[in-house]
Amino acid sequence: MLQVVSFKHIRDILELTDRLGLSREWVEIPLSPASPGIVRTLSNGKLEIIVDADVPFDQWLGSLETQIKQTSGGQ
Repeated sequence: MLQVVSFKHIRDILELTDRLGLSREWVEIPLSPASPGIVRTLSNGKLEIIVDADVPFDQWLGSLETQIKQTSGGQ
């Protein structure tokens, strides 16, 4: 079980969001993972990415692009 989101985890997530053309200023990644993890749009329009605490990080990261696309309407 993941206890904390490390800077390496954040870097890996931001590399993916960069490839998707998302501005880093509009992405929030809390340092505390949760179960289940979630990708959602906040009321201020920013994309919040909460890492799943129970799924191995690399496996979770492999599904993140799909989660982002579903949250942003397939863009």
